[in-house]
Amino acid sequence: MITVTFLSNEGKAVQAPENSNLLRVSLREKGGIPFKCGGGLCGTCKCRIEQGIENTDAVKPKERKHLTEAQFAEGWRMACQTFLTGDVSVSWPPPAAKAASAVTTRSET
Repeated sequence: MITVTFLSNEGKAVQAPENSNLLRVSLREKGGIPFKCGGGLCGTCKCRIEQGIENTDAVKPKERKHLTEAQFAEGWRMACQTFLTGDVSVSWPPPAAKAASAVTTRSET
């Protein structure tokens, strides 16, 4: 079993089997990672692996549509596309910050 710590949910720590999908663990254990589609289409489940990025699988093509190389380098992933091989700590921006970020991203392009 591995430990997933949801830092943005008061540091809630849960156990999950190795090779679990991060979003599914969050849903099952009420971890709190925001999501809408769960299939890599919307980008809503963008989160940052604060510790344990080495315990995640390879970045998927669907993630490359929503995140930049710089964001990957900072530990950002899409929870619905990320599978875990070991312990991780994850955070995500509050809803207001996500909305502001989306507006900034759109206006910059």
